[in-house]
Amino acid sequence: MVNKIKKLKKLKKIRIHREGTETLLLGGVILIVVASLLWMLFECKVAFWSFLVIYGIAYGIIINFFRCPIRVFNGETEKVVVAPADGKIVVIEEVDENTYFHDRRIMVSIFMSLFNVHANWFPVDGKVKMVEHKDGNFHKAWLPKASEENEHADVVITTPEGVDILCRQIAGAMARRIVTYAKPGEDCYIDEHLGFIKLGSRVDVFLPLGTEICVKMGQLTTGDQTVLAKLK
Repeated sequence: MVNKIKKLKKLKKIRIHREGTETLLLGGVILIVVASLLWMLFECKVAFWSFLVIYGIAYGIIINFFRCPIRVFNGETEKVVVAPADGKIVVIEEVDENTYFHDRRIMVSIFMSLFNVHANWFPVDGKVKMVEHKDGNFHKAWLPKASEENEHADVVITTPEGVDILCRQIAGAMARRIVTYAKPGEDCYIDEHLGFIKLGSRVDVFLPLGTEICVKMGQLTTGDQTVLAKLK
């Protein structure tokens, strides 16, 4: 009984992201219209039931994709970097960041599959210093070159301690739309949404050298919950 109550409470915290409203409404209308036509036009109901099952499964996957759980980070946020997305750690390495910092940084990358929540959260408390969207290619998101060559949106945040970090939303082979809510000059906080990426994609976080990394390769992350790193 206790487990059942916990599950019900968890379900109440799940909602559908506003980015999916139009898509889900259109999909629902198509489902109703086509299913109705198949039912009325064909005496044999095989076509109707086949369409209903196949389309229903696809529609269920889309609903799952647009999940937007309500989350609150339970812990101290000072000098803490939380995961900006659900997914899996695919990169932890030192790289030359030549777009903004022009120095060596630790890059931590999270790959989001089709079945992950695709809402993105701010990884740190602070002030948004810069937001920039860049057009590009649509390589598979887990490839190293995807970080620089794919279409992406960069958000630079200055923490209260004066540390600048870069959070990069990256479009993948299937993703064709990156939404960024961050605005330059605005205060931002862990627990707030940074943006949303439609379909499979990736988020990179660029941290100063010397940062304590708290995750490992292949580890699954939960956006706004998993601690990625601790700043010095």
